Amino acid sequence: MSEFAFELELCAHLESSGRPGASSNAIVARQLGGAVAEPGGRILDIVCVEPGPEFDQRLALTGETIPDAAIEADVGPGTARYWKDAFADDCHPERAKSALERALKIDFFESELRNGREYVRQVARYPDWYSRIVGIENKPDLGTPGDLEAQLRTDASLGLVDEAILATESYVTGAHLNRIPGEIGVWRVSRGDTSDGVGNRKLEIEVVREPMSLSTDESGIEPLEYHPGHTDVAVVSPERKARTRRRIAERAFGKGWRTFRFPDCEACEPSGEEFSTPLPFCSWKGRIVDAESECGASCAGHDPASGLEIDLEAERDRRTPWRREPSGERRRQSGLDQFG
Repeated sequence: MSEFAFELELCAHLESSGRPGASSNAIVARQLGGAVAEPGGRILDIVCVEPGPEFDQRLALTGETIPDAAIEADVGPGTARYWKDAFADDCHPERAKSALERALKIDFFESELRNGREYVRQVARYPDWYSRIVGIENKPDLGTPGDLEAQLRTDASLGLVDEAILATESYVTGAHLNRIPGEIGVWRVSRGDTSDGVGNRKLEIEVVREPMSLSTDESGIEPLEYHPGHTDVAVVSPERKARTRRRIAERAFGKGWRTFRFPDCEACEPSGEEFSTPLPFCSWKGRIVDAESECGASCAGHDPASGLEIDLEAERDRRTPWRREPSGERRRQSGLDQFG
């Protein structure tokens, strides 16, 4: 199976059934940055964000990702401040304005005009809404590991997520386990006997090795560049890790994992009675496909048609605690065009 199809099916399973030993109400997302010193240097295939004590308050606030600069702004729900004074001196003016406009648009900020100047406040205090963050690396075929070992060693030494897990379809041998850092959990993912009628079967997860808890509240080591005989690294403070963890949680909350599209092709049909959402199944290829890289006129089975009209955000809204349009906390808001 392709890594793309494996990833979608595993996301659907984790959302509907939860991780082994965990509940199914975690926020599931995919393809999120998992580095600190070198953003983009590590991409986490799947992220599960477990709810914290104020999860309900976050659900009611907004269904979107809240900009980090807006969360860190020196403004609360009590007293409004002139918007330029609300952001730290080291926050670039364009970044501050962008965060402001976004926070207003998604109803995290509200504003009012005083003597020709725009003042803002949070509509509600930013809640303590998430607890553990679990990163999952997908490698269905361990015969073609690529940079797997280096990626997992980064996860173990950096300690950005609370647990890191390798998910594979391959039979896991002792030799495989010896090459994987001991802190990393290992799952073998297979399909059960229950078919959904279009070639997919409900996933089953065998826990080959339980993950160890990583030290998220201590300094971590992030490898930057490998050379013969040595590796350039960055020491990442607990404070920087905490800020990055919050960004990951927020990005996961707003983005989710349904970031694919259905091909504009008659051969595509929604799949997934065994999963928590329709998936882009191609009847010609007999499998789930990535419309961005596999579909189009160059495909011999392409039969032009309008794409399936499936509202994936509505699917997420219907099947998870997340809400696309929550009740919110907004009182009033001025137009964005007042920021000149």
